[in-house]
This record gives sequence, C-alpha cells and structure tokens, in this order.
Amino acid sequence: MSLPQHLVIVPILLPLICGAVLTPFTQGRHRFKFALGYASVLGQLVTALLLMQQTDSQAWLGGIGVYLAANWAAPFGIALVADRLSALMLLLTAVLALAALNYAMQRWSRIGVHFHPLFQFLLMGINGAFLTHDLFNLFVFFEVMLAASYGLVLHGYNAERLRASMQYIAVNLAAALLFLLGTALIYATTGTLNMADLAARIGAMPVESSGLLQLGVTVLVLAFLVKAAMWPLGFWLPTTYAAASPPVAAMLVLMTKVGAYVILRLWLLLFSEGPVAGFGFDALLWGGLATIVFGAAGMLSTDTAGRMAGYSAIVSSGTLLAVIGYGQPSLVTAGLYYLLGSTLAVSAFLLLIELIDRIRTPASAVLALTMEAWAVDEEETDDSPNEPRGKGVPAAMAFLSVSFAACALMIAGLPPLSGFVAKFSMFHALLNPDTGTIGAAGWTLMALIITSGLITIISMLRFGVRTFWATPVVSPPRLHLSEVAPITALLLLSLAMTVQARPLFDFLNRVSADIHRPAAYIERVLTEPALPGPTTSTSTSTSASPAREAP
Repeated sequence: MSLPQHLVIVPILLPLICGAVLTPFTQGRHRFKFALGYASVLGQLVTALLLMQQTDSQAWLGGIGVYLAANWAAPFGIALVADRLSALMLLLTAVLALAALNYAMQRWSRIGVHFHPLFQFLLMGINGAFLTHDLFNLFVFFEVMLAASYGLVLHGYNAERLRASMQYIAVNLAAALLFLLGTALIYATTGTLNMADLAARIGAMPVESSGLLQLGVTVLVLAFLVKAAMWPLGFWLPTTYAAASPPVAAMLVLMTKVGAYVILRLWLLLFSEGPVAGFGFDALLWGGLATIVFGAAGMLSTDTAGRMAGYSAIVSSGTLLAVIGYGQPSLVTAGLYYLLGSTLAVSAFLLLIELIDRIRTPASAVLALTMEAWAVDEEETDDSPNEPRGKGVPAAMAFLSVSFAACALMIAGLPPLSGFVAKFSMFHALLNPDTGTIGAAGWTLMALIITSGLITIISMLRFGVRTFWATPVVSPPRLHLSEVAPITALLLLSLAMTVQARPLFDFLNRVSADIHRPAAYIERVLTEPALPGPTTSTSTSTSASPAREAP
C-alpha cells in the first residue's frame, strides 16, 4: 500500500491518539493541552488538503482512495473510502475546528478539565462518519461523536445548559436505538452492511422482496433525520444551540450537516438505480420543505439570538434535504455550495453572539454614534465650517456591527456574499432542469427559499436594531484577539467563496458527478485487492532464489 493511501486513516487516528494523550491531564497545563490539540487539528487540516489533492487530481483510480483496515478486502473487512465529497467535508471540519479551538483558547477550554480530549474525540467521530463505508462502523463513529458532544454540551454547565443537554441526550439515545434497529433489518434482508456491496445487492433484488429492506432503511434514516433536524424531529435543536457554549455550538452546526451528508451519500448510492430507484426521494423533498417552513416560523417568533441561530440552521438543513429529494445533479452542486456557505455563516454567528452579549446595556451606538460624529451645529453655515464634533465609533463596536451585518447577509442570502450566490445558483438549476420542466415542487422550493430569506432578514434586523441602536451604549465590550480572529477568518472564507465562486463550482460539479455515478463507486470499492502478506512474500523470494543462483 502506497504512503498516500495511508492518508485516509490519518483523520481518525490523529484525534484518537491526541485525545488519548490528553485524557490523563486534568487540572492546569492549559497551554500544553491547547498546543497539542491545536497541532492535531492543524494536522487534520493538512491531511484534508492532501486528500483533496489526491482525489481531485485522479492520483487514485477513479479519484477514490480505499483503505482496507486489517487488510481484509471488502465486503468482509472494514473499508474506509475517501473521494472528493468526503475530502471536502473533512476540510470543512478542520476549518471549523480551528475556529472553535481558537475561540475557546482564553476561556472555554479552561473552564472544564476535559474540554480538549472531548473535542478531539468529537473530531474523530465526525471524520470517521465521513470516511467509513460500513453501516455498523458508521454507527460506531456516530456514537463516538455523540458521546463526546454530550460532555461538550454540558461543558461549563449551568441550569439552562443542564436542561438542554438532558433533552439533547434523550433524543439522541432514541435516535441511536433507531439506528441499530434499522441496521439489523438491513442486514437481515441483504446479509451485508458494506455500502458498496449493499448497493450492488439492492440493485439485483426483486421488487417483491424489498419490503423489509425499505422498512429497515426507513427506520435507519429516522436516526439521520433526527441529527439533520428535519421537521418534526428537530424540536431539540434551537434549545441546544442557545444553551451550549459558543465553540461547542459552532461544532453542533457541523454535526447537523453530518446527518445531511449521510443521507446524500446513502440515497444516491442505494436508490439511484435498480428496482427500488427513487425510494424516499419525495419524502425527503416535502419533509425538507416543511422543515424550511418550521425554521422560518421559528426565526420570526423568537428574539433570542441563540435560538435564532438554531432556527436558521434548521432552515439550511431543510433546504439541503429538499435539494437531495429533488434528485437533480445540477441542484445538488448548488446545494453543496449552500452547505459550505451556510455552515460558515451560522458558525460565525454563534461565535459572535457571546461577544454581542457583552454589551451590558443592550443597544449600541453604531448608527447613533456615527450620526453624532457627523452632526454639525446648525448655526455654522459659513463656507469653511469647523471640524465636526462628536464621538468616534469604538473599534470593538465597529467589529461587532460589521460582523453581524455580514452574518445577516450570508444567512438571509442577500448580495454580495456567498449566501446570495448559493441561492441564485439553486434558482438557476431549478429554472433550467436537467430533464423535463420545473414542476410544482420546484416552484414551491423557490418560493420557500425566497420567503425564508425575507423572514431571516426581518428577524436579524429586528435583533440588530434592538442591540446596536435602541438605547445608548455604556461602554464597548472588551474583545480578545483569539475571539475576534476566528470570526473574521470564517467571514473572510465566505468572501473568498464569493470571489472564487467559478473554480469552486467547477470542483463541486466534479463532486456531484462522482456521487451520481454509483456503479463506478461500487466497482472501485469492491475490486480493491488486499495486499499480499509477509508469508506469501517470503515464500516467493525463497522459490526465486535458486533461479538467480543457477548461472
């Protein structure tokens, strides 16, 4: 096995080893724990970039890297698979982890004794979910991810956080039970849990024998839909987002996208062809549309910033589910761009909320102070008036107001940032369908995307006016560079997505084309050979030795 192929397992091993090393350290040594955790996340970022280069340059056959754990060929052994989509999600995970870890450096990582190992185990579970190609191991990585998130949601606990975490744990334990039941039903029907082998067997299964399989898949997908916050299963999300600490809430945004990723991966792999082709797509489409309505109504009904961010995450999740259910490759490309932009925007907003809350007297003076700074005495009407008298806008307040405006524009999908590009590209795909004409579902999706964007900007403006304008500010909040830098970085990444939209869409087109070719994916995984063992190599070299010595 070549060295680049070992890169596939590095995003799992690196946080696992780092978390195990950090676990014995309890009190103190904050700088050491932060440095080791930060080095681990940097290593994951570099690995994700290398995996993207390997998959996109076709260095691996078909742009797919297969790692056979324990050297057992699929479907009998555990297979880890890296393609363009999984590499992209690994990169997004590493970027958000760096931002969250930077933000937590001065305060949140020091409150509890096990923040850093739990954070690493969370990354291990998320990375494993993106790379695994086996349903049972997907369950294992989901549980690792959730177990770490339970501790992180409780991190720095108070009464509100404790109540929200109990609800969060109960809901996810129920989802884990559904996951196990669905996996058992699928295995009883097909005799395999390897995704590629499962897709191949489903394609050859008679229609009359697919009833139990469809039941198993339905039960299984309920677990993913709980994580993806599809209505009515996403009732837990706004409360959890509002109660969790900012760096943990930012990672929860990504965990919601893990559910959407698994559904995208499984649905296009299992139900694109064969006798059960198209199974469940309508349910995902109309369920996603209902989720958009629920999220938009929630944003309009709340004036709490944390819950507003939670409902905006529900809107983005519903949009992604509707895009998957619509079943159009060009729309999936736009949906992937939307996934990246919305994740960055909501995560930045959740980090920003705590800084805005430090304004002790709600209302801050960005517009009021700006007007005062440019106000001139009415009696001064000569041609050369004196310098305007007033107060300058404090740097902290300027940063908070500009960052909030950028988050509002991205979440609402208004120009010129990436949210507008994402929604425009989705409209373009809907109005130019790959086959046929746009139907009622397409028009409904467009109407809900527009309406939810309008409701989002109304809600964000209402919060912004109450926070930055309604009452005079007493004093600007104190901000640390480690808190300002990650928010700025996430917003700049969104700006880069806008400026570099063309090359990014070219890459996402290749991602969408890959996941819409399940036959090539199945063949690549199932034909990956196991490496010859040492015994075989020894016997071969022994038998060849006399031939070399004969002359």
